[in-house]
Amino acid sequence: MRKIIVFIATSADGYIARLDGDVDWLNRPRTAGDYGMAAFYRSIDTILWGRKTYELALAFQKRGIKGAAFDPKVKNYVFSHQPPPSPASSVEFVTEPIRTFAERLRATPGKHIWMMGGAGLIGSFLDANELDEFIIHVIPQFIGEGIPLIAPRHRMIGLSSHACRRYSDGVVRLHYTVSQPRSSTPSVGHARPQGASQPTVRRTRRR
Repeated sequence: MRKIIVFIATSADGYIARLDGDVDWLNRPRTAGDYGMAAFYRSIDTILWGRKTYELALAFQKRGIKGAAFDPKVKNYVFSHQPPPSPASSVEFVTEPIRTFAERLRATPGKHIWMMGGAGLIGSFLDANELDEFIIHVIPQFIGEGIPLIAPRHRMIGLSSHACRRYSDGVVRLHYTVSQPRSSTPSVGHARPQGASQPTVRRTRRR
């Protein structure tokens, strides 16, 4: 079955972006390479975006940041209750309940699915029990405040450690599987996108 995987970077204090969505703290020497980003990208054919992360990607495109464009070779789904009248090319907006969408997507033949985020969308999929794995690259920097990995809400969701790797430049890669069975969680309604994550294929998660 196709898996929905969070592949992301966080600061050492657990943030995926500053409060304004900036990820300047990721602009550091990447002496250990791409941290498996190229291999992971070959394993997916679909990317899930929250509305704020989508808007941040558009802002990066306007600023001419390299790699900010949406890849037309993969399916890009953006979750929002109010889709814009003219979405960006190569993007499809989703308004249906998460459980309904995820079950339909998993039943469609294809590769794995990258949960890009941000925090609100990750939290909504996690609460709907529709996330399979987390691959988290912890960057050895504190940024003090920002958008957390997952939008805050009372939870008790177990993870099983799949692997842990330390890179030569201090980045630590944590690979977890979500341990609770998918059928055990009651259905959650629509996505509640609340925060941005690192928003581009080239600019994220390989530091």
